[in-house]
This record gives sequence, C-alpha cells and structure tokens, in this order.
Amino acid sequence: MLIDPLANALSVIKNAEDTGKPECTISPASKLIGSVLKVMKDNGYIGEFELIDDGKSGVFKVQLRGKINKCGVIRPRHAVRNLEFEKWEKRFLPARGFGSIILTTSDGVITHSEARENGIGGQLLAYVY
Repeated sequence: MLIDPLANALSVIKNAEDTGKPECTISPASKLIGSVLKVMKDNGYIGEFELIDDGKSGVFKVQLRGKINKCGVIRPRHAVRNLEFEKWEKRFLPARGFGSIILTTSDGVITHSEARENGIGGQLLAYVY
C-alpha cells in the first residue's frame, strides 16, 4: 500500500541518481508530482520528463542529470509565512544559497526563493540539493 506518492517519487529519483542510472520511472503519476518535477527541471536538477498513459494513473519517465545530492519530502507539511524561510533553510538545506525548498502557494508549486521574491508563504512540500 502506497502511503505518500510524493515521498515514493523522490526516493525513486534519489536511488536512481545514487546508482548512476540515466533515467527512472515514477508510478503512480499525479498533478502534484508533475508540478514538483517541473520545479526540479526548471532549476536544473533533472532533465526532461514525460507522462506516459498506462491505462491507470500514468507513469512519469524522468531523464536524470546526476546533479542531485539529496532530496526528500517534508512531513508534516508545515505552513510557512514569508519571513520564516530562513529557519526552514537552516533545517533542510546544507548551506545558504545551496539547494531549494519546494512549496505549494496560491501561485502554484514554486521554490522558496521565488516565494520570497513574490512576498508570499505556503506549505512546505520537499527539498532538493
């Protein structure tokens, strides 16, 4: 039984990166996982990804670039205000300006640096560096 699909997706990516594979498949697919993958792609952590319809929920096929040291979900999903990002950066990222915290906001799924620029808060989803 699958409890957290996002956690499963990030662990598949991390394990494939650790073994040096050029690509991985993530199942089941969801809109949230697709949004997180898009943010990771925009920040250069992964290459292209595509949704493949398998007749059920779908599968993401992700091209890996070998640029991820660590990634994971943040549970429970804490609500964060605009001025609280510093605390969470210290907790989940190894150094200032290194890596990204991915969060869901009223503007969609974005990184903590974009949320800080826009002056909005949200709920923490994941981290990657």
